[in-house]
Amino acid sequence: MTSDKLLRVDYLTPDEFENGGSSVWRDVLGMALFSGEDTSFDAVDVPVARVAARPLGGAPALCEVWRAEGPLTTGRAGPVQYRASRDLAFGCVSLAEAEATANVADGTALSEVVARAYGHVSQCLNALGFTRPIRIWNYLPEITREVGGSERYRLFNEARRRAFQSADYSVRDNVPAACTLGTPAGGSLVVYFLAGAQRSQAIENPRQVAAYDYPAEYGAFSPTFSRATLVEAASGPMLFVSGTASIVGHRTVHLGDVTSQTRETVTNIRALVAEANRAAGIDLFSPERLTYKVYVRRPGDLAAVTAAFAAAVHPVASVIYLQADICREDLLVEIEAVGGAGPG
Repeated sequence: MTSDKLLRVDYLTPDEFENGGSSVWRDVLGMALFSGEDTSFDAVDVPVARVAARPLGGAPALCEVWRAEGPLTTGRAGPVQYRASRDLAFGCVSLAEAEATANVADGTALSEVVARAYGHVSQCLNALGFTRPIRIWNYLPEITREVGGSERYRLFNEARRRAFQSADYSVRDNVPAACTLGTPAGGSLVVYFLAGAQRSQAIENPRQVAAYDYPAEYGAFSPTFSRATLVEAASGPMLFVSGTASIVGHRTVHLGDVTSQTRETVTNIRALVAEANRAAGIDLFSPERLTYKVYVRRPGDLAAVTAAFAAAVHPVASVIYLQADICREDLLVEIEAVGGAGPG
């Protein structure tokens, strides 16, 4: 993505980033650091979401660097560290369940930290003058483990829904794009987000049931996210594609077949891109011009996923691969994307 767009994102190793010199920080809105182990990284005043998701394919750590035109201001709102321009904000918060006052054994500690995290996010955005996030990333330890008779992801969805309602955010239709991935046991809940003053529009996939309309078999509280968000601004439209998987309707397809799941996931992303172009009334976006983040459940599947993805999206502008658990045990891969309109 080029510098005349609303945002741009780069993926660099910590060494590549730090070797850029002091000027490399000038337009950094915020960062996520993906690493399977503690990685020393001096981020100056920039908010950094530290995510325990291991990069696959070589690098021990990767930086997701969001850049925007300044001037940029840095601050804290409770545990949320943020950086903002007049029109954009990036923020992150990390909370450990061990610090909760509730009982870890029955899942109430998880519900408490989700409610606290999202409450702090909404308070931060209110203080900055933004109405709601446009894109949220959630990283949840042991996402599919059962606790207190319920799966942790379902407990997360209930707490997130209640937090949205408490903040007077919509819980259906025009909700933010999002993803929720699983990280190893013992870590913290990590949430990071982008918010903007620009007009945004939720995009749903005609091949899938909207996540907020899932039937009760997936839990009493449906996931609160849209399949994608189209952000319209004078500086250029952008499309944020939520975490997308091999789901048609509301059911997982191609059980046990990681190659077919990867292809189906790309088919869903192509449907979202087409729907975004239809909503915009013009062909603004192309799958080949998006930047991708691919989550692989089983590291041994990397070669198959890489081959299937390269065949389905060619040429690929930019893609990274991370090891993470997906929100359903039968899903082997999840893909998200972001991109601006036009070439590059």
